Parts: sequence; C-alpha cells; structure tokens
Amino acid sequence: MDFSTWLLFLSVSLAAAFSPGPGVLMAISTASSQGAHRALYSSAGNALGVFVVAATAATGLGLVLQASALAFGLLKAAGAAYLVYLGIKAWRNAGAPADTQATQPMAQSRFQTFRSGLLIAVSNPKAILFFTAVFPQFMPHDHIDLHRFLLLTSTFTICTLVSHFFYVSCAAWLTRNVAASASRRRLAGRSTAVVFIGMGGALLAVR
Repeated sequence: MDFSTWLLFLSVSLAAAFSPGPGVLMAISTASSQGAHRALYSSAGNALGVFVVAATAATGLGLVLQASALAFGLLKAAGAAYLVYLGIKAWRNAGAPADTQATQPMAQSRFQTFRSGLLIAVSNPKAILFFTAVFPQFMPHDHIDLHRFLLLTSTFTICTLVSHFFYVSCAAWLTRNVAASASRRRLAGRSTAVVFIGMGGALLAVR
C-alpha cells in the first residue's frame, strides 16, 4: 500500500472515530462517573471489539449481515437492547458519587468496564457495515492481504483510542470544573442516559 492511499484511509478513520457514537459515549460516561483512568478499560475493550468487527467483515460475515435481513435484525435488536440497558443503568446511577457506584471489587469492576466497551463495539451493526463498505476499497479483491489488514485495522483502532482519549479528557475536565455538585452530576448522568436510550432507538432504524 502506498503512502497516499494510507493517508486517505487515515483521514476516513479519523472522521469516523471522532464522530460521537456508542463507544465514545461509553468512555465519556465511565470517565464522568468512575474517573478517567477507569475509562481506559472501556476504551481497551472497544479497541478489541474493533478488531473483532474488522475480522468479521474481512471474512465475509459482514456481507451475510447485508444480505440477511433476519441476521441483521437480530444483531440490531441486541445492540439496541444493550444501549437501552446502559441508559437505564446510567439514569439510576445519576448524581451518585463515583465511590458509591463502584460496589464491586476493583478487578471485577475493571473487567466489567472492559466487557462493556467490547460489547458496545461488537453489537453495533453500523460498525460492521462501515468495515464492510470501507475495507474493500483498500484491500485486494482477489485475496486477503494479512499485512494490509493488520495495518488498516491498527490504524483505525489507534484513531479510535485517540478520539476516546480526547473525549475522556474533556469529560474529566468538565467533571472537575463544572459538574462538581450533586445536582449537576445528576443532570449530566441523566442526559447521558437519555442519549444512550436515544441511540438504542436510532439503531433500530438502521437498514
């Protein structure tokens, strides 16, 4: 792959990564409620999910989702249900201090955060369709180039992590300087909950 083609893919990846989506919202919500360091586990899970989604698209399963209305509908319903679940959970925890939200042991809580980021990525059919539509434009049509696949997937994953770092830093700053009071934390938490539920509803409209 020549450098100009990679730069084109990089620009597309940055545009997609910085467009707020469920993964970004999950990182922001975690940073606001549990701290910026804990949000790293969510972002790491999301990064692993990106690799899973990319591999799914590269092996042709993404085309199956495009061709099968039932398979796509099931994945879409699962993704929407998980987003609504996260929204309800965020609404219930709105306004609570971070130390009262982390009721599980530290290791288990970190694993749950990592798992949430992973599930957000792999249950989003829009992400699979993105890789199904974008990857063929940069991959050989007659075979799977493993080196190019790893390069493109790593590029997109790094762009995702950079975008999460940016949004998490902004969320951490707002938490320290704006949402210090319980009422503001409650408003921020419930706003996040509404966005999660709204994303779940919007996901059901994806065709």
